[in-house]
Amino acid sequence: MNTVKIPSQDFDAFRAFLEESSGIVLGENKHYLVLSRLGRLMREARIDSLGELVEQMRKPFSRGLKEQVIEAMTTNETFWFRDTFPFDILRQTILPDMAARRVRVPRIWSAACSSGQEAYSISMTVQEFMAENPGKLGEAEILGTDIAPTVIREAQAGRYDGLAVVRGLSEERKQKYFAQQGLHWVVKDEIKRRVRFTLANLLQSYTTLGRFDIIFCRNVLIYFSTESKRDIIARMARSLNPGGYLFLGSSESITQHSDAFELVRAPRGSVYRLKEGLDQGRLAGR
Repeated sequence: MNTVKIPSQDFDAFRAFLEESSGIVLGENKHYLVLSRLGRLMREARIDSLGELVEQMRKPFSRGLKEQVIEAMTTNETFWFRDTFPFDILRQTILPDMAARRVRVPRIWSAACSSGQEAYSISMTVQEFMAENPGKLGEAEILGTDIAPTVIREAQAGRYDGLAVVRGLSEERKQKYFAQQGLHWVVKDEIKRRVRFTLANLLQSYTTLGRFDIIFCRNVLIYFSTESKRDIIARMARSLNPGGYLFLGSSESITQHSDAFELVRAPRGSVYRLKEGLDQGRLAGR
């Protein structure tokens, strides 16, 4: 594994495994990316080739190795209040709409939440809305999910080093919502109490997650095939309550993948809303 040359059959087998197990579509010219992300893991496991790695992962009782590989290949780039505008829309448009419709406890899903920054940013936004509008919402329930066990454990701990805590977070919010413990900053209970984290694969069933009023699935669909995108969006539509909202990344669109949503424009961005009057039986057959 010291060169960038990987036998084409080994690389194709790995690409197939990765898409099958996680939905990630790996480009044909990503040999170096595979080597850079898996080299250390393979050396520690004493695996000499990518073909051998795929062979090992397909054996029974190889779950631990599979998880390590998927985690290494998953991009966990995240920071607080990423892009800003989704949280502005949440605070200025969606939460007031929920309050007007008497949705007392909105359920919000942060899909592919990585180490928790998005889910906790949502919680801070809810906290600020409730402070400004006392009595308008009873509370909120926020669920963060990811395919990688390590980042879910980090999210559950809500403990970040000095570098991670400042990426996108204002000094005011850091002081208000975090407590310093040595070289780390820990999310305070008032923000943490409404957030729960669990493992979930977006290619698998969402039934056990329940229904939601708002879904954040940002900068995720770009890694999936067209067929998987359509399937994920269709199942998210079925997971939303009537009038529910779906956030995608700023460069992502569902125009070619679903007609179940309408685009809601805001001054600095946009969000998708589930169309009214959609037949749930029709959604189930999508």
